[in-house]
Amino acid sequence: MAKTNFARFSGVGFGVRNLANLEESAATARVLNLVAVARESDQTGDYRNRPFFLSRQLNTALLVKHRLRRDEAYMVQAAGQITTKIILPLNRDELGLGGQSLLVGQRGWREAIRDLCAGDEEMYERDIHVLELLNDLPSFDPFLLREHLRRRQIDVAPCYFALSRADVEKMRGFVAEELSQLIMLAYGGADTSDLDQTAKLVSTLLSTRIDSKLEPLRLTFGMDEDSFREGVFSWKGFLYYKWSVADMRTQLAETLREIGRLEIVEPCDPDTAQIVERARRRLRRDIPPQHESILRALSVYNAAFRDLTVNGNPRAFREFLMKAPEMFMELGEKLGALSHITSFWRYRFPPGSKLVADGPGAFDLLRDFEVSMGVREEGGAIEPLKTRAPRVFA
Repeated sequence: MAKTNFARFSGVGFGVRNLANLEESAATARVLNLVAVARESDQTGDYRNRPFFLSRQLNTALLVKHRLRRDEAYMVQAAGQITTKIILPLNRDELGLGGQSLLVGQRGWREAIRDLCAGDEEMYERDIHVLELLNDLPSFDPFLLREHLRRRQIDVAPCYFALSRADVEKMRGFVAEELSQLIMLAYGGADTSDLDQTAKLVSTLLSTRIDSKLEPLRLTFGMDEDSFREGVFSWKGFLYYKWSVADMRTQLAETLREIGRLEIVEPCDPDTAQIVERARRRLRRDIPPQHESILRALSVYNAAFRDLTVNGNPRAFREFLMKAPEMFMELGEKLGALSHITSFWRYRFPPGSKLVADGPGAFDLLRDFEVSMGVREEGGAIEPLKTRAPRVFA
């Protein structure tokens, strides 16, 4: 029954080739891959007792942050240009067979979710609530996502907050370099040139499971097992944010330059041209401070980590890690906005392409970027919100 409903609403389809490749190439922030979580963890009690969704079908779906195309905008009641696409694979073990899709906010989407819950009203209310919470976020960054749900008393097992396989592979070298000093401290001067040992430690740290390989680190921090598990999650979050910012730096600078060079062509009436020009100036003015705000927040982590590795002060770093999730909301929201801008700009204008857009196209694109940064409209004009200073812990 649920498949029929999804088929009825699948005018915004998802290509079979894309679905087959999604698991290997998708960025953590764009895709919440519950298919992979089920495959790796569905035999564990935590997975069964603390599910992301109560509906079995939703809990083995893929959720994708999706930018609405012009021909889709009329279908969705949404405040911005980004919504959440729910994809139900026909076979979770063979994604190449394709699936059925639905957009959150699409006409009739609630009825389709109700069908997935098979008439169970409690299940329906809870899963709809979680979907709406997900849709409010700029990305599926697991550290932002976990904190967002935790603040709303949604209890979900840790296995759901994993980094994607693609991002883990990209992060390995960065994390190995970051940990080199700490490995020597925690492992009694171990030779960090032992690439195999370092690689195993990095893999363990980036996974969702805490095993005996991290025991020397737990002892260094002087933490019990539960506190250490929470601390490692926070630590992994800052490593992810540091890597993301470093990975984005060059592309962000290129995007800013290209926004300034974007040529607006007909059709474009004078009013639209003025609005586009003002939006262009605002973005070039406000994106750099947003980036600097993220760097300032990360500098708090850098100082705590330096105190640990240089001064041998594990207590301060341990206390920082336990308080750190409070910073994830702001870090995740700001980084998600900048990531959306750089990734979609490069999708819209691949390297070497002409930087040309008509008036309506440029208006839609730049307005979407401003909304993603947290803007509000006053009197019909878009005004950027002031960048908040990062919260610093004593």
